[in-house]
Amino acid sequence: MKRKKVLFSIGMLMIVGLMAVLGSRMTEASGELELIKIADAFQTEDILLEEWSFYAREHLVDLNTENEVQEYVKELQQKFPDWDWSRSATNDKWEVTAVSPTSKHHTEMLQIMATHTKQPVDAYIVYRVSGKAWNEEMESFFTKNQFKNRQSDIFRGNPTIFSSMKGSISDKIDKSVPSIANDIMEIFKATEIEALKEENFMSVSANSPMFTDSIAGDMNLQIGIRSEGLGTKTTIVVGTPIITIEY
Repeated sequence: MKRKKVLFSIGMLMIVGLMAVLGSRMTEASGELELIKIADAFQTEDILLEEWSFYAREHLVDLNTENEVQEYVKELQQKFPDWDWSRSATNDKWEVTAVSPTSKHHTEMLQIMATHTKQPVDAYIVYRVSGKAWNEEMESFFTKNQFKNRQSDIFRGNPTIFSSMKGSISDKIDKSVPSIANDIMEIFKATEIEALKEENFMSVSANSPMFTDSIAGDMNLQIGIRSEGLGTKTTIVVGTPIITIEY
Protein backbone atom coordinates (compact mmCIF):
# COMPACT_ATOMS: atom_id res chain seq x y z
CA MET A 1 0.00 0.00 0.00
CA LYS A 2 2.82 2.42 0.85
CA ARG A 3 4.37 1.81 -2.55
CA LYS A 4 1.10 2.63 -4.27
CA LYS A 5 0.72 5.86 -2.34
CA VAL A 6 4.24 6.85 -3.40
CA LEU A 7 3.33 6.09 -7.02
CA PHE A 8 0.22 8.25 -6.78
CA SER A 9 2.23 11.13 -5.30
CA ILE A 10 4.83 10.87 -8.04
CA GLY A 11 2.05 10.88 -10.61
CA MET A 12 0.57 14.07 -9.21
CA LEU A 13 3.99 15.76 -9.19
CA MET A 14 4.41 14.82 -12.85
CA ILE A 15 1.02 16.36 -13.62
CA VAL A 16 1.99 19.62 -11.92
CA GLY A 17 5.25 19.65 -13.84
CA LEU A 18 3.56 19.02 -17.16
CA MET A 19 1.09 21.82 -16.50
CA ALA A 20 3.97 24.17 -15.80
CA VAL A 21 5.78 23.44 -19.07
CA LEU A 22 2.86 22.99 -21.43
CA GLY A 23 2.14 26.70 -21.59
CA SER A 24 0.04 27.39 -24.67
CA ARG A 25 1.15 24.41 -26.76
CA MET A 26 -2.38 23.07 -26.80
CA THR A 27 -5.11 24.90 -28.65
CA GLU A 28 -8.42 25.77 -27.08
CA ALA A 29 -10.05 22.36 -26.75
CA SER A 30 -13.62 21.21 -26.57
CA GLY A 31 -12.97 20.13 -22.98
CA GLU A 32 -16.65 20.23 -22.15
CA LEU A 33 -17.30 17.60 -24.83
CA GLU A 34 -14.41 15.47 -23.56
CA LEU A 35 -16.10 15.27 -20.17
CA ILE A 36 -19.28 14.05 -21.84
CA LYS A 37 -17.34 11.32 -23.66
CA ILE A 38 -15.79 10.13 -20.39
CA ALA A 39 -19.17 10.25 -18.63
CA ASP A 40 -20.67 8.10 -21.40
CA ALA A 41 -17.87 5.56 -20.94
CA PHE A 42 -18.51 5.45 -17.19
CA GLN A 43 -22.18 4.78 -17.83
CA THR A 44 -21.39 2.03 -20.33
CA GLU A 45 -19.08 0.28 -17.85
CA ASP A 46 -21.43 0.77 -14.85
CA ILE A 47 -18.82 2.92 -13.11
CA LEU A 48 -20.35 4.92 -10.28
CA LEU A 49 -19.18 8.53 -10.67
CA GLU A 50 -17.60 10.07 -7.55
CA GLU A 51 -16.11 13.31 -8.86
CA TRP A 52 -15.17 15.15 -12.04
CA SER A 53 -13.01 18.11 -12.92
CA PHE A 54 -12.61 20.54 -15.83
CA TYR A 55 -9.31 22.42 -15.51
CA ALA A 56 -8.17 25.25 -17.79
CA ARG A 57 -4.92 27.19 -17.42
CA GLU A 58 -3.46 30.15 -19.33
CA HIS A 59 -0.06 31.79 -19.14
CA LEU A 60 -0.78 35.54 -19.25
CA VAL A 61 2.06 36.39 -21.60
CA ASP A 62 0.52 39.70 -22.71
CA LEU A 63 0.62 41.16 -19.18
CA ASN A 64 4.07 42.58 -18.48
CA THR A 65 3.76 44.40 -15.16
CA GLU A 66 2.20 43.68 -11.80
CA ASN A 67 -0.13 46.67 -12.27
CA GLU A 68 -1.46 45.15 -15.49
CA VAL A 69 -2.20 41.89 -13.69
CA GLN A 70 -3.91 43.80 -10.88
CA GLU A 71 -6.12 45.58 -13.44
CA TYR A 72 -6.98 42.21 -14.95
CA VAL A 73 -8.02 40.98 -11.50
CA LYS A 74 -10.24 44.05 -11.04
CA GLU A 75 -11.93 43.34 -14.36
CA LEU A 76 -12.66 39.78 -13.24
CA GLN A 77 -14.00 40.99 -9.91
CA GLN A 78 -16.43 43.24 -11.78
CA LYS A 79 -17.56 40.32 -13.93
CA PHE A 80 -18.03 38.00 -10.93
CA PRO A 81 -19.03 40.28 -8.03
CA ASP A 82 -20.97 37.57 -6.19
CA TRP A 83 -17.99 35.20 -5.99
CA ASP A 84 -15.96 34.92 -2.77
CA TRP A 85 -12.60 36.66 -3.39
CA SER A 86 -9.47 36.26 -1.25
CA ARG A 87 -5.78 37.11 -1.57
CA SER A 88 -2.52 35.70 -0.23
CA ALA A 89 1.10 36.76 -0.75
CA THR A 90 4.70 35.83 0.00
CA ASN A 91 7.93 37.74 -0.55
CA ASP A 92 8.14 36.81 -4.23
CA LYS A 93 4.59 36.06 -5.41
CA TRP A 94 0.92 36.70 -4.77
CA GLU A 95 -2.29 34.86 -5.52
CA VAL A 96 -5.95 35.81 -5.80
CA THR A 97 -8.63 33.12 -5.46
CA ALA A 98 -12.33 33.38 -6.23
CA VAL A 99 -14.97 30.71 -5.53
CA SER A 100 -18.46 30.72 -7.01
CA PRO A 101 -21.58 30.75 -4.83
CA THR A 102 -22.66 27.33 -3.56
CA SER A 103 -24.39 25.16 -6.14
CA LYS A 104 -25.87 21.70 -5.70
CA HIS A 105 -24.25 20.54 -8.94
CA HIS A 106 -20.79 22.05 -9.18
CA THR A 107 -18.23 24.55 -7.90
CA GLU A 108 -16.28 27.04 -10.01
CA MET A 109 -12.96 28.48 -8.93
CA LEU A 110 -10.57 31.09 -10.31
CA GLN A 111 -6.92 31.51 -9.33
CA ILE A 112 -4.65 34.29 -10.57
CA MET A 113 -1.00 33.82 -9.64
CA ALA A 114 1.85 36.26 -10.29
CA THR A 115 5.39 37.11 -9.23
CA HIS A 116 6.19 40.57 -7.92
CA THR A 117 9.97 40.39 -7.89
CA LYS A 118 10.49 39.87 -11.59
CA GLN A 119 10.09 41.97 -14.74
CA PRO A 120 8.28 41.16 -16.88
CA VAL A 121 5.87 39.68 -14.40
CA ASP A 122 5.17 35.94 -14.70
CA ALA A 123 1.42 35.38 -14.31
CA TYR A 124 -1.10 32.55 -14.77
CA ILE A 125 -4.83 32.15 -14.46
CA VAL A 126 -6.55 28.88 -13.62
CA TYR A 127 -10.26 28.16 -13.99
CA ARG A 128 -11.62 24.96 -12.53
CA VAL A 129 -15.12 23.51 -12.52
CA SER A 130 -15.65 20.42 -10.38
CA GLY A 131 -18.50 18.39 -9.00
CA LYS A 132 -19.60 15.13 -7.43
CA ALA A 133 -22.46 14.28 -9.79
CA TRP A 134 -23.02 14.28 -13.54
CA ASN A 135 -26.48 14.71 -15.03
CA GLU A 136 -28.41 16.49 -17.78
CA GLU A 137 -28.09 19.83 -16.00
CA MET A 138 -24.30 19.53 -15.95
CA GLU A 139 -24.20 18.55 -19.62
CA SER A 140 -26.39 21.55 -20.36
CA PHE A 141 -24.03 23.83 -18.42
CA PHE A 142 -21.08 22.75 -20.57
CA THR A 143 -22.84 22.65 -23.93
CA LYS A 144 -24.89 25.86 -23.75
CA ASN A 145 -23.76 29.47 -24.13
CA GLN A 146 -23.35 29.97 -20.38
CA PHE A 147 -20.11 28.01 -20.29
CA LYS A 148 -18.75 29.44 -23.55
CA ASN A 149 -19.46 32.95 -22.28
CA ARG A 150 -17.72 32.08 -19.01
CA GLN A 151 -14.55 31.11 -20.87
CA SER A 152 -14.57 34.26 -23.00
CA ASP A 153 -15.04 36.37 -19.86
CA ILE A 154 -12.05 34.77 -18.14
CA PHE A 155 -9.38 33.95 -20.70
CA ARG A 156 -7.41 36.32 -22.90
CA GLY A 157 -6.11 33.61 -25.28
CA ASN A 158 -6.28 29.84 -25.66
CA PRO A 159 -6.04 27.99 -22.35
CA THR A 160 -4.58 24.55 -21.78
CA ILE A 161 -7.46 22.22 -20.86
CA PHE A 162 -7.67 19.00 -18.85
CA SER A 163 -10.77 16.88 -18.19
CA SER A 164 -10.93 14.08 -15.61
CA MET A 165 -13.48 11.80 -13.95
CA LYS A 166 -13.18 9.45 -11.00
CA GLY A 167 -15.52 6.63 -10.10
CA SER A 168 -15.74 3.13 -8.70
CA ILE A 169 -17.10 -0.32 -9.43
CA SER A 170 -19.02 -2.16 -6.75
CA ASP A 171 -17.34 -5.04 -4.95
CA LYS A 172 -20.23 -7.19 -6.22
CA ILE A 173 -18.93 -6.92 -9.80
CA ASP A 174 -16.20 -9.50 -10.33
CA LYS A 175 -13.85 -7.90 -12.88
CA SER A 176 -10.08 -7.84 -12.79
CA VAL A 177 -8.08 -4.63 -13.08
CA PRO A 178 -6.67 -5.56 -16.55
CA SER A 179 -10.17 -6.46 -17.76
CA ILE A 180 -11.56 -3.07 -16.70
CA ALA A 181 -8.64 -1.28 -18.37
CA ASN A 182 -9.14 -3.22 -21.62
CA ASP A 183 -12.86 -2.42 -21.68
CA ILE A 184 -12.23 1.31 -21.24
CA MET A 185 -9.49 1.26 -23.88
CA GLU A 186 -11.90 -0.39 -26.32
CA ILE A 187 -14.57 2.25 -25.71
CA PHE A 188 -12.09 4.99 -26.58
CA LYS A 189 -10.52 2.96 -29.43
CA ALA A 190 -7.24 3.67 -27.66
CA THR A 191 -3.74 2.37 -28.31
CA GLU A 192 -1.46 1.85 -25.31
CA ILE A 193 1.73 3.93 -25.27
CA GLU A 194 3.11 2.93 -21.89
CA ALA A 195 1.76 1.37 -18.72
CA LEU A 196 2.56 0.46 -15.15
CA LYS A 197 0.90 -2.85 -14.30
CA GLU A 198 0.65 -4.56 -10.94
CA GLU A 199 -1.76 -7.12 -9.53
CA ASN A 200 -4.21 -4.58 -8.10
CA PHE A 201 -3.08 -1.39 -9.84
CA MET A 202 -2.69 -0.12 -13.40
CA SER A 203 -1.74 3.23 -14.88
CA VAL A 204 -2.05 3.43 -18.67
CA SER A 205 -1.02 6.25 -21.00
CA ALA A 206 -2.60 5.94 -24.42
CA ASN A 207 -3.68 7.60 -27.64
CA SER A 208 -7.33 7.79 -28.65
CA PRO A 209 -8.80 9.19 -31.88
CA MET A 210 -11.75 10.41 -29.79
CA PHE A 211 -9.70 13.16 -28.11
CA THR A 212 -8.09 16.13 -29.79
CA ASP A 213 -5.23 17.49 -27.69
CA SER A 214 -2.13 15.54 -26.78
CA ILE A 215 1.12 15.93 -24.90
CA ALA A 216 4.53 14.24 -25.01
CA GLY A 217 4.01 13.29 -28.63
CA ASP A 218 0.65 11.62 -29.14
CA MET A 219 -0.47 10.80 -25.59
CA ASN A 220 -3.98 12.13 -25.00
CA LEU A 221 -5.53 9.67 -22.55
CA GLN A 222 -4.64 8.38 -19.10
CA ILE A 223 -6.40 5.63 -17.18
CA GLY A 224 -5.70 4.79 -13.55
CA ILE A 225 -7.28 1.77 -11.83
CA ARG A 226 -6.77 0.68 -8.23
CA SER A 227 -8.28 -2.26 -6.37
CA GLU A 228 -7.92 -2.93 -2.66
CA GLY A 229 -8.35 -6.65 -3.31
CA LEU A 230 -11.19 -9.16 -3.35
CA GLY A 231 -14.44 -7.99 -1.81
CA THR A 232 -13.61 -4.28 -2.07
CA LYS A 233 -14.51 -1.61 -4.59
CA THR A 234 -12.26 -0.72 -7.51
CA THR A 235 -11.41 2.93 -8.18
CA ILE A 236 -11.14 4.17 -11.78
CA VAL A 237 -9.86 7.54 -12.96
CA VAL A 238 -9.86 8.65 -16.60
CA GLY A 239 -8.36 11.89 -17.85
CA THR A 240 -7.52 13.65 -21.11
CA PRO A 241 -4.83 14.43 -22.00
CA ILE A 242 -3.69 13.50 -18.46
CA ILE A 243 -5.36 12.78 -15.14
CA THR A 244 -5.77 15.81 -12.85
CA ILE A 245 -7.68 14.10 -10.03
CA GLU A 246 -5.72 12.40 -7.26
CA TYR A 247 -6.41 8.71 -6.77
